[in-house]
Amino acid sequence: MKINVVRTSSENSDFIELVKQLDAYLKVMDGEEHEFYKQFNTIETLKYVVVIYVDEIPAACGAFRSYSNETAEIKRMYVAVEVRRKGLAQNVLTALEDWSKEIGFKNCILETGKRMTSAVAFYLKNKYKVIPNYGQYKHVGDSVCFQKNL
Repeated sequence: MKINVVRTSSENSDFIELVKQLDAYLKVMDGEEHEFYKQFNTIETLKYVVVIYVDEIPAACGAFRSYSNETAEIKRMYVAVEVRRKGLAQNVLTALEDWSKEIGFKNCILETGKRMTSAVAFYLKNKYKVIPNYGQYKHVGDSVCFQKNL
């Protein structure tokens, strides 16, 4: 299995395709709340995107955006169903954290849904700490927010 990590932007067609798969998955997981969450997940202006290729096939992605001068917000983390459980989510998260550190961010924050139990466990394993819901997620009962100092 040959893995290639590519830094790009949200204009990357492979990223766009992976996000379509992510949105289809989230539509099922989020149920009625999907339209609410969807408004916060636009990708038109993401400058910091990672796409991971496995044997030259796009397999995983993630992105971050500036939330504040010191904080990057992790967005659009996804691993294609057929290549899960191979450590690709770890590769994506590490690549995003490393890149955000290079730019000068001191922290990463992110939001995921409480129903996404494997995602919650993944972030906890990666030393993210649960924080009060921030920004648009402040009063959303199904959201769980995390922060990690880089």
